[in-house]
Amino acid sequence: MKEKRGKILGAVLFTFLILLMFYLTFFLPRKVSKEKIELIELNGSNLLSESDYLTFTKLNDIVQYGKITLPVIKDRFEKHPYIQRADVELNGNNKVSITAMEKRIEAVLISDSKPYFISDNFVALPVLPHTKFVDLPVISNPSKDQQLAPYSTLKSEEIIGALKIIEAAKLTNTNLFKHLTEINLRNGGDIVLSFAGLKPPVIFGKNNEAAKMVYLSSLWDGSPEISQLTEDCGYIDLRFDNEIIVGGFFPDESITEIHSNPGTNTGLIE
Repeated sequence: MKEKRGKILGAVLFTFLILLMFYLTFFLPRKVSKEKIELIELNGSNLLSESDYLTFTKLNDIVQYGKITLPVIKDRFEKHPYIQRADVELNGNNKVSITAMEKRIEAVLISDSKPYFISDNFVALPVLPHTKFVDLPVISNPSKDQQLAPYSTLKSEEIIGALKIIEAAKLTNTNLFKHLTEINLRNGGDIVLSFAGLKPPVIFGKNNEAAKMVYLSSLWDGSPEISQLTEDCGYIDLRFDNEIIVGGFFPDESITEIHSNPGTNTGLIE
């Protein structure tokens, strides 16, 4: 009988301890909620200033800080268009430190005269006031049927192709990538690239992005003779397999039948 009572008492005590731990874990007010937050410090802000981030998240009023918890601060920051993740912690002296990881931006897309940031996962992001523009390639003149809206996912072949060009440039020649200024999609036509420091436009065409970027890299870091050739020419054409066509002047808007134009003075590099 005593043994049975002991087992019952042990079970009751064990259940009580479990319930106590559950209460302490989920219901006991945490220290954070009792301490008054007097300062918020942000690290990792590049696209916007700390002040702009705090204003957007409505955390710029120091009087209201004492009424805000850490989960709320984290949630507000991670809802910002530019923020991928935010780590929030309470330090001494009632100061909250936020370490923000901004989204990786690949390019600026211009559509109907409106700029959008394109993230590495093909999402169009709004460009907010006071944004600090970094050196990013501009993607221009997408097809008219490409529907753009903030936070929409871009799945068109031409946008994916433009981002492949950017990635190929990064992997092939860092210097070449840094000088890539524009990827002109020409409303679905053959893609034309512009580079700072390279006078002629580059008719890139479509597909085979990696191979074409290797060919272009050979011109970028080429001999003085090749550098002079590219300086004097009107365009560089990469649309033909294993060839770089250097023309005397840029062809008409259709960019077709280049070889049939007697005025091109085309040079051929194989």
